[in-house]
Amino acid sequence: MALWTLEALGFAAAILFLLYYYFTFMFDFWRKRGVKGPKPIPVFGTFLDVFLAKDSVSDCFTNAYYDYKDEPLVGLFVGSTPLLVVRDPDLIKDILIKDFSCFAERTLIAVDEVEPLSVHLFRLDATRWRPLRTRLTPVFTSGKLKEMFHLLLECSDHFESYLDKLVANGELIECREISAKFTTDVIGSCVFGIEMNALTAENSEFRNMGRRIFLTNWKSILRDRARDFPFMFKIFGRFLVDHEVVKFFTRITREAVDYRIRNNVRRHDFMDSLVDLKQHPEKLGMEELDDVYMAAQAFVFFVAGFETSSITISNFLYELALKPSIQDKVRAEIKEVLQKTNGVITYDCLSEMKYLDAGFNETLRKYPVVLYLGRTALSDYTFSGTNVSIPKGTKVFVPSYGIQHDPEIFPEPEVFNPDRFTDGSAATRHPMHFLPFGDGPRNCIGARFAKIQSRVAAIRILSKFKVDVCEKTQVPYILDKKSLFLLQPTHGIYVKMTKVED
Repeated sequence: MALWTLEALGFAAAILFLLYYYFTFMFDFWRKRGVKGPKPIPVFGTFLDVFLAKDSVSDCFTNAYYDYKDEPLVGLFVGSTPLLVVRDPDLIKDILIKDFSCFAERTLIAVDEVEPLSVHLFRLDATRWRPLRTRLTPVFTSGKLKEMFHLLLECSDHFESYLDKLVANGELIECREISAKFTTDVIGSCVFGIEMNALTAENSEFRNMGRRIFLTNWKSILRDRARDFPFMFKIFGRFLVDHEVVKFFTRITREAVDYRIRNNVRRHDFMDSLVDLKQHPEKLGMEELDDVYMAAQAFVFFVAGFETSSITISNFLYELALKPSIQDKVRAEIKEVLQKTNGVITYDCLSEMKYLDAGFNETLRKYPVVLYLGRTALSDYTFSGTNVSIPKGTKVFVPSYGIQHDPEIFPEPEVFNPDRFTDGSAATRHPMHFLPFGDGPRNCIGARFAKIQSRVAAIRILSKFKVDVCEKTQVPYILDKKSLFLLQPTHGIYVKMTKVED
C-alpha cells in the first residue's frame, strides 16, 4: 500500500512539474531580449487582474505604458504567451505604416467555423483582407459621400423631429440610445438602402440587434476570454455565439443583394459593392461568395457604423453638458456657418466648422472608441534602433488610451479642452500620439463617414437645443472593465435638453 502511495505521489508530482513547466517555460522570453516588463505568474501571466475582473485588458496595457516610462517596449504575457506593448511613437509608426507589410494582420482574426460573421474586413487575415479592402475603399471616397449626403440629411430631419417630441414631453435624454437610433437609421439608408425606422419604431429589428451585439453578459465575457485559447475556442466557442444575430444578418443581406440583382437597382452605396462582388467573385480571387461571407461584410459595417459614432456623439454631448462655455462656443460657430447657407447643412459647410471638429477630436482623444490597436508579426522582425527581435506570430499592441491620457503629451488629460486641436499644438505633436481611427493601410475604412454623420447629428442638436446636466448625469464617467477593446461606460449618459431661444 505504501509503495502504491509513493508511486501515486510521484506520478502527481511529475504531472504538477510538467504543468508548471508548460505554464512557465516561456517566461524568460523577454528577459533574453532585454525587454523589461512585470513579472508573470503561472497560468495567468501578467493578466491576473483581468481574469479576476479587477482590470480590463486596456488597463493592463495602460499600466505597462505608465510603469515603464523610459522603455520603448514592454513585455507582457497572457498565460505563457508573450506579447509586446509598444510605447515609442517612431516604432508605432514603423508598425502601422513604414513596415506595414510585416504587420498587416490584426491580433483578433476570423475563426470561420466558430464565428461565421467574423470573416469580415476588420478580422480577415492579410491575404483575404487586401483584395476586399481594395474593392470596398471606393465606397467611402469624398465623391461617394457627397452623393449619399442627402440621405444622411433626411435621417437627420427625422432625428430632429424625434428629439422635438422627447423635449416637448419633458423627458430626460439618454444620449446613447437616441444617438444609436440615429446612426442605425443612417447606416440603413446610406449603406444598405433600407428604411430601418429605428427612430420611429419602438421595436425596430435592427436596433434590437444592435443592442444584442453589444450586450455585456456572462456569455460575451466568456467568449472574449476564450479567444485567447484557440484550441478550446474551436471546440466550445460555437456555444457562445449569438446565432440569432447570424441568421438575421445573413437573411437581410441575402434579401437586399438578391433584390438589387433581380431588379437591376443601383444606389452607388456599400450594398452595390457587395452586389458587384457577388456577381464577380473572381475580383477577390474566389470562385463564389456565399451568403454568410456577404453578411459578414454587412455586419461589420453596421456594427462599426452605428456603435462607434453613437458613443462618440454621446460623449461629446456629455462633455458639452458639463462645459456650458464650450457648448456656447460650438453653437455660435454652427449658427455663423449656417447663416451663409440659409440654415441648410451642406457637405462643404462641415469643413468650415473648425471648433466643432476640434471638439470631436478632443472627445476621441479623451474617449477613444478603440482602446488599443493590435497587430501580429507576419515574419521575424527587429525593431529599428534596438537589438530587440521578435519571431513571426508575436502579437504587438499600441496602448491608444494610455497614450492619449499621458500628461506629458496632453497636459491635464482629464480636462476636456478642444483648444488642444486649434491652438497649433496639434501640428507639433507626433502623429502617433493621436490614433482614434488607427493609421496606415489598415486604418478605419469608414473614418470619413463616421466624422460626417457625427457632426451632422451634433449640428442638428446644438442648433436647436441646449444640453445640460440633470439628476441622472453620471459624474465621474466610469469605464466598463468587462469590455474587451471598445470603450463602453458602465452607465447611461443622461442629459436634459431644452429649446434654444432665438
